[in-house]
Amino acid sequence: MQIGSAFSLTTGTFPFNQPVVWEPRPEWIAASNLQRFMNRHGIGSLDELQARSVDDPEWFWPAVLEDLDIRFYRPYTRILDLSEGPAFPRWCVGGQLNIVHNLLDKWQETDAAERIALRWEGEEGTLRTLTYAGLHAEVCRCARALQSLGFQKGDVAALFMPMTPELVIAFLAVIKLGGIVLPLFSGYGAEAVRTRIRDAEARFLFTADGFYRRGRPVYLKPVADEALANCPSVQHVIVYRRMEADNVPVPMLPGRDHWWHELVWPQPAEAETVRTDAEDVLMVIYTSGTTGRPKGAVHTHCGFPVKAAQDMYQCMDLKPGETMYWVTDMGWMMGPWLVFGTLLIGATMVLYDGAPDYPDVDRLWGLVEQHRVTHLGISPTLIRALRPHGPEPIRRHDLSSLRAVGSTGSPWDPESWLWCFEHVLGREKPILNYSGGTEISGGILCGNFFRPLKPCAFSGPVPGMAADVVDEQGRPVREAVGELVIRKPWIGMTRGFWRDRERYLDTYWRRIEGLWVHGDFAAIDRDGLWYILGRSDDTIKVAGKRVGPAEVEAILNAHEAVAESAAIGVPHEVKGEEVVAFVVLKPGVSPSEELRRELIERVVAALGKPLKPREIRFTTALPKTRNAKIMRRVIRAAYLGQDPGDVSSLEDPAAVEAIRQAV
Repeated sequence: MQIGSAFSLTTGTFPFNQPVVWEPRPEWIAASNLQRFMNRHGIGSLDELQARSVDDPEWFWPAVLEDLDIRFYRPYTRILDLSEGPAFPRWCVGGQLNIVHNLLDKWQETDAAERIALRWEGEEGTLRTLTYAGLHAEVCRCARALQSLGFQKGDVAALFMPMTPELVIAFLAVIKLGGIVLPLFSGYGAEAVRTRIRDAEARFLFTADGFYRRGRPVYLKPVADEALANCPSVQHVIVYRRMEADNVPVPMLPGRDHWWHELVWPQPAEAETVRTDAEDVLMVIYTSGTTGRPKGAVHTHCGFPVKAAQDMYQCMDLKPGETMYWVTDMGWMMGPWLVFGTLLIGATMVLYDGAPDYPDVDRLWGLVEQHRVTHLGISPTLIRALRPHGPEPIRRHDLSSLRAVGSTGSPWDPESWLWCFEHVLGREKPILNYSGGTEISGGILCGNFFRPLKPCAFSGPVPGMAADVVDEQGRPVREAVGELVIRKPWIGMTRGFWRDRERYLDTYWRRIEGLWVHGDFAAIDRDGLWYILGRSDDTIKVAGKRVGPAEVEAILNAHEAVAESAAIGVPHEVKGEEVVAFVVLKPGVSPSEELRRELIERVVAALGKPLKPREIRFTTALPKTRNAKIMRRVIRAAYLGQDPGDVSSLEDPAAVEAIRQAV
């Protein structure tokens, strides 16, 4: 099936020629978590639930807490307090809970204690599993180790580790003791680590000797040591020996540095969970802004974990005992999201420490088969990278365990969406598009098992999310492109930016009065399906005409020679901006002037001559974060010969040099 560009900013309208390609099965709906929730509360349809969830938050969020069996030490007296305005709500007022009690402690006296909580695979092929009982014991040991070093409630502990079980253990141990966890991307350089640790004033750091990526060692401890050279707040560093087989010497600073196996493993397998207030901070997780220092999103015990589990349970229909693997790093919000959501539900998480296409391009599909994954989370960028290898790597593996593929990180192009739908899901199971962010604690929009799907579409807002698409004056628009906004607070909303109230208000609340403006272009079609069209601050304006980078990229990616692409806007003295695109070709395809002209003509034919690209450059790689977001601001800076700024979140900094070489 051939489908054109999924949307158009150039006309400001949405094309209506998209066919429905997936229909929900009545038996799946009847057996779903969400249908059971609706039946319990006498709700007859998904539309009725959506309306009631945003109109009556005093009913909906307590019902969600009950549905997820969230247990409080002391009940809350009021679910929501808006006395400080919608930007600063207080949730579960007066309530007392530690979310680790709900993640681990409450399962220990049930049959779930022997259920698998975590499956881990290393790039080198090592496998490990932990039951709920086993994970609980290890978290208790780690908590006891922290207490032996003087850890106190409210202390901040940074996590700069590979995706190993010890990362999850440390994460949960800090929260168990009433601490604040600071997850850091394992690919950060020393300056990025230092900036975040200093801003949060962390007292503890968990790290490792290193990890493997594409068969080569990557050493973490030297990066951590360099970062800590100017971080006086850090008093203790706990080092996990991930690369023991390599026997690489690791410098250890006496009194500050402690080996995990010497400090944690000898501890007792029991520890008390510290009682915390529902709104006590449990995590500060940083996002990289395009300018300025990183933003630390603040999250609480009754916020982020509840929202993560609600999205998994109600929208993605993850059930107790099922298995979710999301391709991510703990430094991105989908890492904590995976931990919180699966454990609150009583499901199984899969962690993989390695490249998803190493040693062969079928590694991802092998993981699904090996661990009987029911819910696989990927990015469209990853699918675009795997698609040139064809469906044969998929066919080598049994993917019958899959119930759905989740997708987040960037907009789809229809061809890649359909390729995944056909070859991974056999055109029988849904792609659950998911879009939100670190400050959301999960999704604004999500797919579900209830609504028919068109390529690239979202089923609609997550229950409880008062999402809308509006024009520049905040008026609702339909069948046209507008800004994605949220009209009312939700339980997972960040409690602000760490020590930066004004920046938080400027970022989300001061563009359109009274609305959370998320920074994405979106559209709703005539059938009520939603679409995310890319970041509104990425929009290219050529002589007054708007074009989204993803719109240009979808046209280029549809060419049989193109693996992936990135479009940017560059200054022009008359037009304001012009389009420049960088293209990665499929294996075996060589750059040529003929191909360059053909690609330019393809864009002109689709978008019109006024939006003709200034040029198209061929490159070997695009700068991306590990969760596969293309860093267009970095590409633009490299093209213009400017300082690319903060590149700490890039998976492969060498990709910036590839862009420079292309220029």
